[in-house]
Amino acid sequence: MAAARDQAARILRPEPDDAAEGESARDAALAESRRAHVSEETVARRPAETPGHPSIDRPAAAPAAAATSAASKSGKRRLVVTGVGALLALAAAAYGVNYVIVGRFLVSTDDAYVRANSTTLGARVSGHIAAILPGDNAPVRTGEVIFRIDDGDYRIAVDAARTKIATQQATIDRIGRQVTALESAVEQAKAQLASADAALKRAGLDFDRQQALSSKGFASRATFEVSEAGRDQGVAAVKSAQAAYDAARDNVEVTKAQQVEARAQLAELQTSLAKAERDLDFTSVRAPVDGIFSNRLVNTGDFIVVGQRLGNVVPLNDVFIDANFKETQLKRIRPGQPVTILVDAYGHRKFAGVVDSISPAAGSVFTLLPPDNATGNFTKIVQRLPVRVRVPKDVAKQNLLRAGMSVYATVDTSGGARDADSEADLDAPTMVQPQ
Repeated sequence: MAAARDQAARILRPEPDDAAEGESARDAALAESRRAHVSEETVARRPAETPGHPSIDRPAAAPAAAATSAASKSGKRRLVVTGVGALLALAAAAYGVNYVIVGRFLVSTDDAYVRANSTTLGARVSGHIAAILPGDNAPVRTGEVIFRIDDGDYRIAVDAARTKIATQQATIDRIGRQVTALESAVEQAKAQLASADAALKRAGLDFDRQQALSSKGFASRATFEVSEAGRDQGVAAVKSAQAAYDAARDNVEVTKAQQVEARAQLAELQTSLAKAERDLDFTSVRAPVDGIFSNRLVNTGDFIVVGQRLGNVVPLNDVFIDANFKETQLKRIRPGQPVTILVDAYGHRKFAGVVDSISPAAGSVFTLLPPDNATGNFTKIVQRLPVRVRVPKDVAKQNLLRAGMSVYATVDTSGGARDADSEADLDAPTMVQPQ
């Protein structure tokens, strides 16, 4: 160690004109002395080699181990990359096969919702709400009472109508008895007419006899005049009896007409009674269909008028799906095709449906203000047409599908659309329907 230090101290300084070269030589000498110093210390610290402790050339073994580890990692990396590539190739092949066999026939849309023919309950009569029987969102059956309206006035109207009917029926019975009595008077007038005819006949015979005797001079003039007066009285009596008979018979007809009129009034009163009873029945607002009562708009004690909305009944057992497909998606859709329905509210739960019908017009046609593209600038927008999807009864009866829910509908168009891929014109002779 001392010799190395002395050697470093004896290094000659370079001349002033060779300063750069001297500094380089001095730096080299210092570096050499430091390497020598380190080597000596290393030799001093290394233990003596023994048979039991052979020296190991560690710097030579480290590169070999590193090379082996790098080769192992590279092989594993290649294996993983190859496996992933094979899986991706299998997945792509499976997707391609599935698309060719199934996927290209599937038409989907997320613009689909659960619908139901909701019934709006309305008031048929006015009055105060006396009671609301079912609770909100409670199931109801057809004919079940939902609202009760105060029926006091309507019961009075029914009783009054029944009383009037009873009075009118009594009037009809009285007129019937009058008709019977008048018919008896007719028979009496008829008998009097027959008596007057007989008296006239007798007076006429007496007049003829007295006239014959008077013409021959066998009877006095006074007797002849008495017989003549008797004949004239008989004629007048017949006319009077005939008039009485006609009057009696006309009275019968008039009374019968009055009876007919009374019966018509009775029918009118019966109609009034039916209306009063109907109004009384309308004080109980009943459920028209099976469903769920909801959207209650009134409370107990509220005064309602005729036609006022009271609530809704939603028939969940008859729900359906309205899927709004783009017009470019309708090429292969036909009624009767199977539909897979995914409900957003229930995660990945699916159920099967069937295409029931296709709307005859786009939704924009039925709007309050249909678009008019004949004026102004025009931007073509793909229209959507509602497709009605029928829900199986066993699924609807679970009452899990609620009106307004969003669903994802997928139609399998692989069957029932053989003419969809035809390139024939719509007005081709073979496609024109006979008139």
